[in-house]
Amino acid sequence: MIKKQINQNDTLKLEFIKTLKNEFEFNKCPINRVKKIDNIANEKFLDKDKVKNLSDLKEKINSIEDCNLKKNATRIVFGDGNLESKIMIVGEGPGQKEDQIGKSFIGDAGELLDKMLKAINLKRENIYTTNVVNFRPPNDRKPEPSEINRYSYFLKEHIAIIDPKILVLMGSTAMEAIFGSKLKVSQERGSWKETIIKNKTYISMITFHPAYLLRQADKKKYSWIDLKKIKKKIDELKLIF
Repeated sequence: MIKKQINQNDTLKLEFIKTLKNEFEFNKCPINRVKKIDNIANEKFLDKDKVKNLSDLKEKINSIEDCNLKKNATRIVFGDGNLESKIMIVGEGPGQKEDQIGKSFIGDAGELLDKMLKAINLKRENIYTTNVVNFRPPNDRKPEPSEINRYSYFLKEHIAIIDPKILVLMGSTAMEAIFGSKLKVSQERGSWKETIIKNKTYISMITFHPAYLLRQADKKKYSWIDLKKIKKKIDELKLIF
């Protein structure tokens, strides 16, 4: 007997809407591979100016003074992924595991992000990730407005160097760093917004942070809508991964 093949998109949609688990279904289709770039390694294939600019920015952040975040953190968590990616994801700040290892979006939230990406046929190695603040906040608290304001300068410089075609802002801290504190994720998510950084316009999608989805599984249905819009934009821009 031949089993009826379930449409992948229908499976994913049901998973988000029903929220029976804290997991996303996977897309098992093969995707085009890209070279993986960890932090600022494997530089021979990259734009040397970009590598230098990122290294300079990392050093600039790592040398700041009078910062309670830095005083309480183990190490800087700068960014991770493909430096040539056309998709850049911005989160809130490093958690305990990120602080220990020095990479963004790991642990449970990172695993969920991987599943979210796979749902639209992407892999972590296809994209570049960073956070608004680059040092772990004490007790994993939300960054304070003054901290967000201070680090937003570095974030915008970071964005300009990576120069993505699509900017994904995950959570209220990322949204606040780019668009200010008067907005709410629940009201702004799911729509494309433009921001100008160093005289260049970037399109961005605001959506829920994976860590929030782990606590509020009923919001996954909205994240699925956002993911589909991101996938549609990828197709419209004819981005190849």
